[in-house]
Amino acid sequence: MARVSTYLNFPRNTEVAFNFYKSVFGGEFSGGGIARFKDIPPAEGMPPLDENDKNLIMHIELPIVGGHILMGTDAPESIGFKVNFGNNVYINLEPDTRAETKKLFIALAAEGTITMELQVMFWGVYYGSCTDKFGVQWMFNCVEKTK
Repeated sequence: MARVSTYLNFPRNTEVAFNFYKSVFGGEFSGGGIARFKDIPPAEGMPPLDENDKNLIMHIELPIVGGHILMGTDAPESIGFKVNFGNNVYINLEPDTRAETKKLFIALAAEGTITMELQVMFWGVYYGSCTDKFGVQWMFNCVEKTK
């Protein structure tokens, strides 16, 4: 089922922030709980993860109000991230089909910047990200499997 969520990037304090949000909204972390950077399988051409970053949060999600999902990640500089005002929030779209995902991705990326081409990721989704021509950042996660 399609959904929209908000994705937040933090410099190194995602766990503290999300425990705060959990205290405000209640509920439990969903989507398999907390995924940490140490859980990422090694990939060819990827530099080794700094020891200080292994326990940081790669992905977390918390249902909040009206079915909305708040998601987040730590964004360590050691792997090329730098959190600034403006790059700390994404609108995350989860269309039902790859075709719809591709259509929306192409339309939103037009005259903008593709930050990651659509591709199948190690966590099993069709994923990509872009910044539209107005500076709004978008993430796409489609769980539809290929046939």
